[in-house]
Amino acid sequence: MRLRPNGLYLYRQKEKIMSKAERTRQFIIEASAPIINKKGMAGTSLTDIMEATKLAKGGIYGNFESKEEICMEAFAYLRSQLANKLDLAVSKGKFAETKLFNLLDVYQNDKSMMEGCPILNFGTEADDTNPGMKELVRKAVFSAQKRFFTIVEEGIKNKELSEELDPEQFSIKVFAMVEGAILCGKLAGNQQMLLVLESIKKEFKSYVL
Repeated sequence: MRLRPNGLYLYRQKEKIMSKAERTRQFIIEASAPIINKKGMAGTSLTDIMEATKLAKGGIYGNFESKEEICMEAFAYLRSQLANKLDLAVSKGKFAETKLFNLLDVYQNDKSMMEGCPILNFGTEADDTNPGMKELVRKAVFSAQKRFFTIVEEGIKNKELSEELDPEQFSIKVFAMVEGAILCGKLAGNQQMLLVLESIKKEFKSYVL
């Protein structure tokens, strides 16, 4: 019988394949990402990154051309980490209702959300002066909305949800509400966030057949 490699084995094999420069670059991204998410792109200094990585300026800029590049890679990393958690939560649900509720639970309970959602945090700084970052965040927004859209669309197709529920309108509205709820939770306490999430659940239940 052929045994399937476990996650730790695959990770170690990947580490072996990566060059020293690639490992250093990835280390800088992973160490910098939570700081940039918390302090913002403008608020994070090179000194912050140097302190987090214990690398000198040359060690940083020997792997990246600019702080902007580090910020873009940090966002891509954070977005990937969050997307994996959200997709896993959805996959554990059998019906549309459990899929949506599992999804909302990640937004509510994941510790990384204590500093805010990276889409919201980076998005507030991603204006026309930084078109590359703006495009990355724009794609992340559409991807997050599509996750809600797919749950509703499949729920209607499987006769779990009423056809009166519009997948596109619901996905856009709920994503905006969730991001707003995360911001409220960060600034004013979890009670406000819970109120918004419960409102979403209540509306969704009204369409369950």
